Amino acid sequence: MTKVEAIIRPNRFDSVKEALKELGVEGMTVSEVRGHGRQKGHTETYRGREYDVDLLPKIRVELVVTDELVEPTIQAIIKSASTGKIGDGKIFLYKAEEAIRIRNQERGVAAL
Repeated sequence: MTKVEAIIRPNRFDSVKEALKELGVEGMTVSEVRGHGRQKGHTETYRGREYDVDLLPKIRVELVVTDELVEPTIQAIIKSASTGKIGDGKIFLYKAEEAIRIRNQERGVAAL
């Protein structure tokens, strides 16, 4: 099993969610986060004053998938989240040793 964590633009979340649903990925955790990478934010003007916005709003999508679904999941996220511009986000992969469903103590892939 592998944990897939994707940091994406908020306006691309619905298309990512639909792509994952079509792939058969059932569970995910979604968080609103703020951060920046190479883009380093931008400058905005409010009431005549300029200020720097260096932490931009993003969405973090976390899911655990079977090893067979890792590459299709990555490709679905890339295809649906990409705009071709800086700030599209990143995908991180982590090995998940075990998953346990609290309700009935199922373990491994059955707990997903």
